[in-house]
Amino acid sequence: MTDEKNARTRTDQAASDTASNGQTAPEFAKSRKRRKIGVIVGVVAAVLIAAGAGFWVWHEQPSFCNAICHSPMDPYLQMWQSEPEQQGVDKYGNAVENSSAMLATAHKYVGDEDGMTCLGCHEPTLQEQMSEGVLWMTGGYVFPLEERSTDELMRWHMEDGDEFCLNEACHNMSRTDLVAVTADLGEYNPHAAVHGEYECGDCHKAHRASVNYCSQCHEEAPIPDGWMTWHESEKLPGVEL
Repeated sequence: MTDEKNARTRTDQAASDTASNGQTAPEFAKSRKRRKIGVIVGVVAAVLIAAGAGFWVWHEQPSFCNAICHSPMDPYLQMWQSEPEQQGVDKYGNAVENSSAMLATAHKYVGDEDGMTCLGCHEPTLQEQMSEGVLWMTGGYVFPLEERSTDELMRWHMEDGDEFCLNEACHNMSRTDLVAVTADLGEYNPHAAVHGEYECGDCHKAHRASVNYCSQCHEEAPIPDGWMTWHESEKLPGVEL
């Protein structure tokens, strides 16, 4: 009787040591541990992907530029927050009668449903980002940032300055088309190359009120709403012409 009992005990023990799919208890324990690790890795990966996606969305917002590069980007964020057709402030802190006279504000709600942000115009190359990162870490920049020409803005892309504005994604036209668009201004047509061609940025300013460059000599040249004459812009605090 005792022998039969011992035999049943050994049989039950052997059965208990065998898990599903023919695995022994140690093998089953290892399998469960691997599955648990797999679940943890999956959860961590999902969290990292979600965080990365959120970071990338934030990366495209003006607040990102302001948060990462507190100096010198604070004035740009304050300027960008000005509302079109309302009184605002430029990057130097000067009052602007009509914020739509600044291209960054005028383009704020153009294009996509959420409007254009910094990266709508400034699409930095990897080399440009690395260069700016070094300048920021070493403090090798002027404050406020220098006003760049369109040629300088496009040099990292190895393209002509006109491409900054005149391209398929933005103003899909040529210089000749521009002349025709403003032909009604007659002898004061700013796009007619009477004195040679000027850069778009000579008149159109992104982070301060735009300027009628022609008014430097032609005081009777029409000044768009919110814009400034060349002589008025020359007196702006902080602006170096």
